[in-house]
Amino acid sequence: MTQIAIDIGASSGRFVVGTLQNGQLQIEEIHRFSNGFKEVDGRSLWNVDHLLQEILVGLEKVKKRGFHNVTVGIDTWAVDYVLVGEDGERLQEAYCYRDRRTANTMQKIESHLALEDIYLKTGIQLQHFNTLYQLYEEDQKLLQQTKYVLLIPDYLTYRLTGVAVLEMTNASTMQLLNPESRDFDENLLKIIGLEKLQFAPFIEPGQVIGELQQDQFPTYDLPECKFVAVASHDTASAIAGTPGEKEQWAYLSSGTWSLLGVEKKEPIINLQAYQDNYTNEWGVSNTYRFLKNIMGMWVLQEILRHYPGQYSVEQVIKEATKVSPYLQYINFNEERFLNPLNMIEEIKLYCQETEQPIPHTIGELAVCVFSNLSIIYAIEMEHLKAITHERIDKLHIVGGGSKNDLLNQMTANLSGVTIYAGPFEATAIGNLLVQMIAQGTLNSIAEGRELVRVSFTIQKFEPQAVDAKDIINNFTAVTTKER
Repeated sequence: MTQIAIDIGASSGRFVVGTLQNGQLQIEEIHRFSNGFKEVDGRSLWNVDHLLQEILVGLEKVKKRGFHNVTVGIDTWAVDYVLVGEDGERLQEAYCYRDRRTANTMQKIESHLALEDIYLKTGIQLQHFNTLYQLYEEDQKLLQQTKYVLLIPDYLTYRLTGVAVLEMTNASTMQLLNPESRDFDENLLKIIGLEKLQFAPFIEPGQVIGELQQDQFPTYDLPECKFVAVASHDTASAIAGTPGEKEQWAYLSSGTWSLLGVEKKEPIINLQAYQDNYTNEWGVSNTYRFLKNIMGMWVLQEILRHYPGQYSVEQVIKEATKVSPYLQYINFNEERFLNPLNMIEEIKLYCQETEQPIPHTIGELAVCVFSNLSIIYAIEMEHLKAITHERIDKLHIVGGGSKNDLLNQMTANLSGVTIYAGPFEATAIGNLLVQMIAQGTLNSIAEGRELVRVSFTIQKFEPQAVDAKDIINNFTAVTTKER
């Protein structure tokens, strides 16, 4: 049976077909579509009906390609959700995590429970857009009408199969689950005014969700589809598809966000992890993704939004190579860069406030982004080693950002570790691997990662001599100075 990975990110979605040929995993993209939130009356909202329609269009293409009987897995971004009423219909449009309604919600919740205690209960990084804080801001009357709170990938499979589930890797990002009990924390549910029964039953990656309800979509010519719960949080799928082996390796899933961490058998929940704001998201095969959520290519995406159709990412990287790096020091993790009205102007304003050279050209802006991301990665690598008390010899960079040779080399130089870049489609690959395990084609994620290593080209970047200490000290001095 052929596997289909539906991988939907914040800016685009894709269908990837996976087949085994001569002992290697062959992948092919057969459908791609746009995604993005819209500003509607001051709210940032997703168009989930658009996503459902594109899934149906993609499944038609699957059948036209001659695949009549397939398994399908869906992964998306985390934390966002849909409220479903008793009649099975959506109660409102789905908010985007970048919506500004939760800007001050942490302070409100802190009146109920200290943030440190929330972290110690859940092990999840404190971010104001976590599902916990989003649900706190919902209309209580609307929550009373809610039968199920479904995360985005679970809502899509619900519409396609009629089966409501809550996939564990994505559920962990809500900051509502306790890793010891592997269940909801009743105190946190009470704070947001919800009951456990308002969430669908848990399902683990690799379990079957259900069959496609073809009769619900009579205008589409669809294949026979069995939907499998994959690691539906795209980062969890990306890590499943990362070709690491043995120990002493870390990963960086590089896309709209940068997720830097290690895979652990047990969560690390202590004061140091809390202070450095590391998270313990759940992974496949009862693992934990101990990682830091860092700003990623979102900054560059927002810059390019002001150059519509003028530059490809490859052209931008080429322009960046013409400019000296480390001319500006900017902490892109600051709140002001999460969703500014104009990213270019925000960067220029920051440089003006900190009395640094102002970037103007696309090359200057791009190298500014790459320089500071490489610094942030290097700093967080040191934090990661300190918290885990482990040596890290390799950093596997996967996702779209792994194709950025300039940033890869800069990261190797500053971190002092060897970089292994690729595969860039790790999320779709991890999605496919879980389906293959569910079908009995593979026995484990370890076997799947070996398949990745023999199937895809991995680039290697060795550290080159730079004055990393001075660069990082300069960054720290500028970004921590009172303004």
